[in-house]
Amino acid sequence: MTGLARARILIVDDDAGHRTMLHTLLAEWGAGADEAGSGAEAVALVRARPYDLVLMDVQMPGMTGIEALREIRVCNPAVPVLIMTAYSNVENAVEAIKTGAYDYLPKPPDFDEFRLTLERALNHADLRRENRMLREQLGHSFDNAGIIGTSPAMRKVLETLAMVAPSEATVLIYGESGTGKELFAKAVHANGLHKKGPFVAVNCAALSENLLESELFGHEKGAFTGADRRREGLFAQADKGTIFLDEIGEISPAMQVKLLRVIQEREFRRVGGDRKIRVDVRIVAATNKDLQEEVKAGRFRRDLFFRLNVVTLTIPPLRDRTEDVPLLAASFLQRFAARNNKTVKGFTSEAMHRMMKYSWPGNIRELENAVERSVVLLVGEYVTERELPPSAAGESADGTANGHRALAGLSLEAAEKIVILETMKNCGGNKTEAAKRLGVTRKTLLAKMTRYGMIDGGDAE
Repeated sequence: MTGLARARILIVDDDAGHRTMLHTLLAEWGAGADEAGSGAEAVALVRARPYDLVLMDVQMPGMTGIEALREIRVCNPAVPVLIMTAYSNVENAVEAIKTGAYDYLPKPPDFDEFRLTLERALNHADLRRENRMLREQLGHSFDNAGIIGTSPAMRKVLETLAMVAPSEATVLIYGESGTGKELFAKAVHANGLHKKGPFVAVNCAALSENLLESELFGHEKGAFTGADRRREGLFAQADKGTIFLDEIGEISPAMQVKLLRVIQEREFRRVGGDRKIRVDVRIVAATNKDLQEEVKAGRFRRDLFFRLNVVTLTIPPLRDRTEDVPLLAASFLQRFAARNNKTVKGFTSEAMHRMMKYSWPGNIRELENAVERSVVLLVGEYVTERELPPSAAGESADGTANGHRALAGLSLEAAEKIVILETMKNCGGNKTEAAKRLGVTRKTLLAKMTRYGMIDGGDAE
């Protein structure tokens, strides 16, 4: 990661005093900086040398900041550009973002928000650069099926996946619960010879032995009570494609025998049927168990294990790839902000620090749930440690985190109500001050208080 302390930043402003102030501030944070007094000079500098970030004023004589931004996007589209202006109007902001600016800042900036935005922009550029390099290493045609990660541990897995996927080999995926094993199975399918066929997934642990047999192989009409018609099984549905057998370590010994026959012969009979049905299907299986230990313990057939264990992928737990937490969290944040119709700019430095320090025993699924919770609880523009689950926020043994009342076990609405009540109490009932501290407009705060019955609708003034 570049980091603010090692970044090279270009300051573009026709106001020499403002340039000097920013230059001094960046120097205190360890960043190197060059200065340009016009948009044309900035474009020339970007063409001549690499920069990690550009700070661009909007209102300048000659070439405006927006015009310079367009030129910079042509000659170096990878460098993030932050637009600054004292003319804080929506039109400038919208035009800047549409033109390709990373973000929009008021002039003069609030120093804390300024630094946070710089760090976020630099991290975003680093992650984009690493993802681009990874795609180049894996090949432009590689479909990652939504897998997110650029850590060394993930690079190793993805490189193996890229080599294995184009073959016909059966793949066994190891990984703790919540690590995203199904995404890797989809990536095997998407880059394999059967990619034009269907991808069919089944959780073997979710069904009883009889139901699983019927689900996988189908059944004939009258095969058992309630079988009022013939049903195609998942193996038949996956013909010419891929079947993903999740939690393969949970199937019964009897089902292990039947599955072994299908893997060996690529044929099966429906429950209650006599006719053999042949399928052309690739098999991908996954488990959170050590199947070799299960074989030693007599709970898993050795011959089935060897049939499944042709090629293995071991997905690292999130605690072993903490470098990927910011990228994963940012992806989840964008998705849940859109789903909840909220404007969320990112995480505070403290919130991200705590997320990076947490071990995430539930892996990516736990992180995803934590981000969704944070977005739902959020009343400002940045997720803070207050919105994180108590475990991820570093809650102490007495049930408090950073002096805030613990919110574990409460509904999201109840937790948001507590946050508002505590803020109102700290502000002596001053709604305007409470709204300011919560990072929302007074109108939004009053609407929430009315919704939660904290005030009558007629008092929302």
